[in-house]
Amino acid sequence: MKILVTGANGMLGQDLCPILEDEDFDVIETDINNLDITNTDNIEEVFDLYKPDFVVHCAAYTNVDKAEEEKELAFKINAEGTENLANACKKADIPILYISTDYVFDGTKKGKYLPDDKTNPINIYGASKLAGEEAVRKNDKYYIARTSWLYGHHGKNFVETMLSLKDKEELKVVDDQIGCPTWTVELANAIVKIIKEKMPYGTYHTCGSGHTSWFGFAQKIFELYGINVNLIPCTTNEFPRKAKRPANSIMENNRICRKWETALKEYMELRCE
Repeated sequence: MKILVTGANGMLGQDLCPILEDEDFDVIETDINNLDITNTDNIEEVFDLYKPDFVVHCAAYTNVDKAEEEKELAFKINAEGTENLANACKKADIPILYISTDYVFDGTKKGKYLPDDKTNPINIYGASKLAGEEAVRKNDKYYIARTSWLYGHHGKNFVETMLSLKDKEELKVVDDQIGCPTWTVELANAIVKIIKEKMPYGTYHTCGSGHTSWFGFAQKIFELYGINVNLIPCTTNEFPRKAKRPANSIMENNRICRKWETALKEYMELRCE
């Protein structure tokens, strides 16, 4: 099977492509340098050249705070670009798997969010990704893989940010937002599972099992790193950001990914080798 991956040079793509290749898939790696998802002619050229059997759509505008200022660009990439790609997949009669986010929810639910729960994004990034979901659903052959609090070895993320700040006298971290930390490798393995097992088309929550706060996440990072840091819990109001974040981002994943602590431990072990 030939699988075309968009955003192959991104944090997820750099882990996903080798894992797909290890599963004997023929991987077509694309990124902005050879596939502009906002250009329909370019998409058509790439599809005619490679004739993919499946598309995993990782490319996205991901700067949550900057999206508040760049709404048009966020929607152009996450909504219009995704719609262009979904239309090409529909025309070719092939499945598309779209990486989405917990930020499609408003965070007011008590307990875990289920795939069919009502969406209500509270920031521009979440709204643009939801628009992408809606575009993908017009293709009968679609998967939506919502993930959250993503980290990996090949990009900026919370784990690496925390470790870069380890020498500060004190470090304040938000303790009133809860969610599911997810390693890119765990997400990649979930994507492989969906494809190989030919799971029913629809929406899946592909995030780490269990949940924690950003403060709890930071505690575990430094515990695994083996150092003591003066961590101080704070509220969202004490740490204002341009984009609002949902207070509750916990998603029910039906154990498609391992416990977030187990995955983080493995990530840290690999990082320290």
